[in-house]
Amino acid sequence: MNWTVRFTSKAAKQVKTLQKSHRDALALLVREMQLIGPVQGTWPNYSKLGADTHHCHLAHKWVACWRVVDKEIKLIEVYYAGSRENAPY
Repeated sequence: MNWTVRFTSKAAKQVKTLQKSHRDALALLVREMQLIGPVQGTWPNYSKLGADTHHCHLAHKWVACWRVVDKEIKLIEVYYAGSRENAPY
């Protein structure tokens, strides 16, 4: 069973402001999360931020942050996609 990835309303708005190349990178990240799960060790500067929170770089100055909402139903929520200067970590 694959993971389900959803975006918070704030993150969905942030995605719209990203350049196309960063949106494409995020789309690839989401696809890999759907197939593999929340741990994405092959992505640049990936790290766990807490027990169920993670982040990685989409490009040098752009990051995505996500959390596992429910391990049983395999639900991941992207809660930030934007500049690493404003990242909530």
